[in-house]
Amino acid sequence: MRLESLHSLYLERLRDMRDAEDQILKALPKVIERVQHAELRAALEQHLEETRKQAGRLERIFDELDESPRGQRCKGMAGVLEEAEDLTKGKGDPNVIDAGIIDAAQHVEHYEIAGYGTLCTFAGMLGYDRHQTLLEQSLNEEKSADDTLTNLAERSINLDALHSADDREVRRPVEHPDRPVRDRPSGERRPFFGEEDRRF
Repeated sequence: MRLESLHSLYLERLRDMRDAEDQILKALPKVIERVQHAELRAALEQHLEETRKQAGRLERIFDELDESPRGQRCKGMAGVLEEAEDLTKGKGDPNVIDAGIIDAAQHVEHYEIAGYGTLCTFAGMLGYDRHQTLLEQSLNEEKSADDTLTNLAERSINLDALHSADDREVRRPVEHPDRPVRDRPSGERRPFFGEEDRRF
C-alpha cells in the first residue's frame, strides 16, 4: 500500500469500509438469530437492510472512480465482529446476552461512524460532491442506528439484564452473624465493600 496523496488515502479508506460492510453482512444475520428482545431484533434487521444499501453506495462510488473495491481485509471490523461472535456462542441469561449484543453492535456503529465521517471529509476536500452526498446518507443511518440502540438499552434491555437472577444474587445484602440486617428505605443506596464497617 502506497499513500502518495489524499486521493490514494481516500481510495484506501473506501476499500476498507467496503470490506467492513461485507463482513457485517455476513456476521449480522447470525447475531440476529440469537436476539430474544423483539424490538432489538427488528432494529438489527432494519440495519441489515441499511447495510446492504450502504454497500451499494460504495459500489457506485467505485464505479464512478473506475476503481476496484478490492483491497486488504478490514482488521478493525474483524476484531469487533469477533467479539460479537463470542457473545452469540455464549450461554447465559437471554436478557444479559441481549445487553451484550447491543454493546457489540454499538462498537460496530461507532467504527462505521468514524469511517464514514472521515470519508465525507475527504470527499468534500477532493471535490467529489456526489460522493459526499452518498457517504453522508450512510453516516446518518449509522448515527440513527446507534441512537436506536442506546434508546433500547436505556429504556428496557439493560434494566431487564439488571434484574436477571445472578444480578439479584450479587446485590443481596451481606448478613453479619453478630447483628441483623437493617431494613433500608426504598431508594437508599446500599453500601459497597463493607462501607458500613468503616470508621473515619
